Amino acid sequence: MTWTSADIRKLGLPLAVMLVLIVIAFLIGNAAQQDAHQAEHERNTAAAAKNQIEQRLRQVRTEETDIKERTQILQRLQSSGIAGEEKRLDWMEMLRDTQHDLRLPGMKYEFGAQTALDGSDGANVGWYGSPLKIQLRLLHEGDLLNSLNRIEKSAKALVIIRACKLSPLPEQGEGRTSMALLGAECDMQWLTVRQPSGKN
Repeated sequence: MTWTSADIRKLGLPLAVMLVLIVIAFLIGNAAQQDAHQAEHERNTAAAAKNQIEQRLRQVRTEETDIKERTQILQRLQSSGIAGEEKRLDWMEMLRDTQHDLRLPGMKYEFGAQTALDGSDGANVGWYGSPLKIQLRLLHEGDLLNSLNRIEKSAKALVIIRACKLSPLPEQGEGRTSMALLGAECDMQWLTVRQPSGKN
């Protein structure tokens, strides 16, 4: 079959249309590919933003939990009397009550000067210690354990027992002290925590 110029002219329009359609298809495909790349970029950006938000949310929740825990600790310290200025009058009254309630034959004690545990001048927020030397006259060893347990539980301070020495007492004359069979000497540290101004 031979192609004549008339045949080629007849095919010119369909060929031109086909060429235009190919170009349009190429442009549409190219645009679709660019849209896909743009969509992927936006999706990645959104995913990164989501991850960042989730990470920040986790951090906020962790900080919130930490604040709640610290608040609970502070409330426990306040309710136990550990937070705030030392309460020596309360301490001495508690020691007298301990002697009376446990029917101890004798008790002598002396509190030392309060000092900051960090070695500062005592005007700062932080932990402070008040040393206590206590002498007890006891009927038996159980009185010492009961006394120390009562002091640790009842004191409006965190009581640290440094050392205790228990020894038999020499025989004594008549009187209340003659009931005692044992003597105990203990060194303690009574700790309080000073809070920032306005939070006592």
